[in-house]
Amino acid sequence: MTLAADTIAAIASAPGAAGVGVLRVSGPAVPKIARTLLGRTPQPRHAHFAAFRDAQGQRIDHGLLLYFPAPASYTGEHVLELQGHGSSVLLDGLLRRVCQLGARLARPGEFTERAFLNGKMDLAQAEAVADLIAARSQAGARAALQSMEGVFSRKIDALLQALIILRVHIEAAIDFPEEEIDFLADPAITNQLEALRDQLAELLREAQRGVRLNDGLRVAIIGRPNAGKSSLLNALAGSDRAIVTDIAGTTRDVLREQLSLDGIALELADTAGLRETDDPVEREGVRRAHSELARADVALLVTDLQHAEHDLALLMDLPASVERLVLINKIDLEHETARYETRADSLWIWASAKTGDGLDALREHLKQLAGAGSGEGVFSARRRHVLALEQVATHLDHADHTLRTTRAGELAAEELRQAQHALGEITGNYTSDDLLGAIFSSFCIGK
Repeated sequence: MTLAADTIAAIASAPGAAGVGVLRVSGPAVPKIARTLLGRTPQPRHAHFAAFRDAQGQRIDHGLLLYFPAPASYTGEHVLELQGHGSSVLLDGLLRRVCQLGARLARPGEFTERAFLNGKMDLAQAEAVADLIAARSQAGARAALQSMEGVFSRKIDALLQALIILRVHIEAAIDFPEEEIDFLADPAITNQLEALRDQLAELLREAQRGVRLNDGLRVAIIGRPNAGKSSLLNALAGSDRAIVTDIAGTTRDVLREQLSLDGIALELADTAGLRETDDPVEREGVRRAHSELARADVALLVTDLQHAEHDLALLMDLPASVERLVLINKIDLEHETARYETRADSLWIWASAKTGDGLDALREHLKQLAGAGSGEGVFSARRRHVLALEQVATHLDHADHTLRTTRAGELAAEELRQAQHALGEITGNYTSDDLLGAIFSSFCIGK
């Protein structure tokens, strides 16, 4: 256990004058601070009613005092929680008094950072604390809670153990070179690696879904000018957020709209019509549209029956991770019926942004892409987790290629070592101080 040498304090919750304010303290000076404020030694994990007084004996506030001795606390250190009235004036006075008694102001995220350093949670669980606080939907909050309780971490650990077993087998062959060729040619090794890659691929899909639940599904609405992109944005948002005219090229910039579909967070981006143009302003809008596509989870192509096949070129050269949707718009003008079907690598939906006919199918599919109905096992994740898992996949691919071609055990073992290191960065087994600083600095004060 790595206990910090100093004591930190921060206002953890201050809802307002009519509510309850919470001050949290952690560190070795907590027992002394608790005795001073209560006037006696507090009983662990019991609520004590106390009058909180300053150095001159004047009452600052009165409320509840709870003491949690180490290591049975959130941070793994002695922790004190003071609950008083929610006035910022009273809480500031109480915070000053606690600092006079030996505490200092906590940095953003320092309580959770200490919990991580003291082994109370791993790094993925610590990040889930911030994700739970910042959740923008009920589904996102449930997923963050699952990660905080260790669902994601246990999956990482299972993958890590399988990887270690494979490393042991391959490195054993390196230690006995006279048997290396026969050993590495054993189909059991390649089968074991293939199973590991399949396990990783499933975890990567779950992590990508977790990112969508955490950050919200990012949908880039693209298409030729006057295809109905802005009308679709307005229909999905339920308000006239985008200007709609019959003039092609009305949308010059990216217009973003945040919305929730049955507790699922979505970020819609209405982009400029994609076409060649001499207008410098519209040309910049087209550039920004392509930039929006690069960061999107879903590319939603809005077209019509006349241009659908030709407009599919707009979906070419997208990363494999980007979902593709094709919306055949303006079916009210073509006397078509609303429907949907799967074609190649995309879903086609016939609908009308003007009348709303067929848009329910689009909403349902967007919810499914964002992770709705994924079950109790779904967890939240961050984009750094996905990047780390993609690195692991790359190293496993290289190891597999090496074993199947050159059977160079040293090279395969090195790829597996790097894969293990990338996995360890997710839970914090191998983590730089710079990464920790970047992660915990994004937390709020008091967490």
